[in-house]
Amino acid sequence: MKWKGRAGSRNVEDRRGRGVGGPVLAGGGIGGLLIVLLITFLGGDPGAILGDGGGASTSEPYVASEREEELADFVSVVLADTEEVWTEVFAEEGMEYVEPTLVLFSGSVQSACGMAGSATGPFYCPADSKLYIDLSFYDELERQFNAPGDFAMAYVVAHEVGHHVQNLLGVLGDVQQARNQLSETEYNQLQVRLELQADYLSGVWAHHAQGMGYLEEGDLEEALNAASAVGDDTIQKRTRGYAVPESFTHGTSEQRKEWFYKGFRAGDLNEGNTFNAPEL
Repeated sequence: MKWKGRAGSRNVEDRRGRGVGGPVLAGGGIGGLLIVLLITFLGGDPGAILGDGGGASTSEPYVASEREEELADFVSVVLADTEEVWTEVFAEEGMEYVEPTLVLFSGSVQSACGMAGSATGPFYCPADSKLYIDLSFYDELERQFNAPGDFAMAYVVAHEVGHHVQNLLGVLGDVQQARNQLSETEYNQLQVRLELQADYLSGVWAHHAQGMGYLEEGDLEEALNAASAVGDDTIQKRTRGYAVPESFTHGTSEQRKEWFYKGFRAGDLNEGNTFNAPEL
């Protein structure tokens, strides 16, 4: 992706080195991308589940590597690109886009949805409209999920921004309201549709990024590979040796690739209603 020399976003909050003491949420990497969000949807107290954040913050200065600083600059530029794209798309629909904040953290972080650790993976908290990312996830994406490349990480950022778009459109609120009316299996199916729509929305951003001349050869393939690598079936087969479809909450590898690519082809909101799609 062509990003060096371009301006980053003003909406980046750097909390690296300010880890929070106390219990933190542990998860299975990308499989826990929306665990914090799910707890909020369940109507419970995220602080009680994730920890009250009562521990002391660390005061030692944080020293980032040159590679990490470059990655911080990169995700800031990607965030700026999403701001430009979604401001334009919302304006075309007669709406106003409210920009989210991206929080960089290391180790653990306190959000309005509770406290989370790096193992949770990147997540979006609707209670404070912030995206949370530990940049070490880039290494996990490359080594554990075999999804290398800067545009693979760009896909992750765009996916979390997709959840912010859903929040602005009221989709997250609708899903939350439906929670108590559904069985666990039915709610999992609803979650899959939520996640696939976020994949679609990340594809919409990629469509516009290509139109602005930012994509390079191989970028689309990197994003599709990342989408495939984080499919529920792929993750479950790798971690437990088999897949349990009724427990899926993000979609299969093929579904995630397909909906990202649909958004990439369409470039707008019109074809992204996964909740009304007869087949995913």
